[in-house]
Amino acid sequence: MEDLRREAGLLGDGAPGPLPRTLTRRVHVGPVAVGGGAPVAVQSMTCTPTQDPAATLAQVAALAEEGCEIVRVAVPSADALDGFGEVCAESPLPVVADIHFDHRLALGACARGASALRINPGNIGSWAKVDAVIDAAGEAGIPIRIGVNAGSLDPAVDAREDLTQPEKLVESALSFVRHFEGRGFPDIVLSAKTHSVPSTIRTNRELSARIPTVPLHLGVTEAGGLGPATVKNSVALGVLLSEGIGDTVRVSITAPPEEEVRVAWNILQSVGLRRRGPEIVSCPTCGRCRIDLMGLASQVEERLRGVEAPITVAVMGCVVNGPGEARAADIGIAGGDGQGLLIAGGESLGSVPEGRLLDALMEEIDRRYGDGPRP
Repeated sequence: MEDLRREAGLLGDGAPGPLPRTLTRRVHVGPVAVGGGAPVAVQSMTCTPTQDPAATLAQVAALAEEGCEIVRVAVPSADALDGFGEVCAESPLPVVADIHFDHRLALGACARGASALRINPGNIGSWAKVDAVIDAAGEAGIPIRIGVNAGSLDPAVDAREDLTQPEKLVESALSFVRHFEGRGFPDIVLSAKTHSVPSTIRTNRELSARIPTVPLHLGVTEAGGLGPATVKNSVALGVLLSEGIGDTVRVSITAPPEEEVRVAWNILQSVGLRRRGPEIVSCPTCGRCRIDLMGLASQVEERLRGVEAPITVAVMGCVVNGPGEARAADIGIAGGDGQGLLIAGGESLGSVPEGRLLDALMEEIDRRYGDGPRP
């Protein structure tokens, strides 16, 4: 992490400088702290009809199981408000009301137990309507995320031909932040999203520099299916988080929302910010491999779901790098010709036939770390 901070210009004269996320104000979404150096929080959004609170709560529970810490729920119309209230009352996670176009829905969400609001002032209507939402959130004691999207900017800013897309996002966001703070409402989180990775990076760097006290919610929107979205979010969020920018993340994927949470945790783990559960180290396979490494690695990944121990598990396919990588991990297997070594704590525990490698690995994880083998 120190190397990443040095490359980002956050270290000078041999002394560590403050990371941008330590300079932001801290707000609370229910019990979850966002900003002020708090751990980067993981968010997602339900895709069930809010009018069906049972289905929505089932999805919230699944997200919580994957490590989601804040959940956003759409309130698209007045007939969703009662279901939203039921979700808020029973959710294991703090619930953010996602509001567009009709400010009265935000007022109703405040009255029904929302832990925060998400609005885009660019599509919510007049400043009087925005102010009514600010006042309701203030009375409820909850924060507001100002969400600025490339597709729904402040109309006056969007019409300017002298600005690039990142400049439009920044100027639009700044105008909204000034208004909220001018109204005496500092409990805001800001997001400025686009599908472009370079624009996402440039926009959030500029926002972090221009308004360093405002917590930033990071994400690449309209990022596509699981593969493309994973790449786009990993690049954009990985760069920004490594520079100390970003207080909470939502990885947008056209896939079940549980996938968003898994990718988010992988990003945070990869940049060294947070750990949740095992990290799998596996080689890309080559002509030297004499076991079904791809199948084995996939099964290990599936069996490790739900294991919470923050361990490194190596699944290696041949004798070139396998034993060394497995010894460097907390536990691992290194394949040979129809068999493999089981290694834990840097020591070989002996050779195991290929057909027993998976079970032997999971049994040893169970013995050492207390998480039983997964079916």
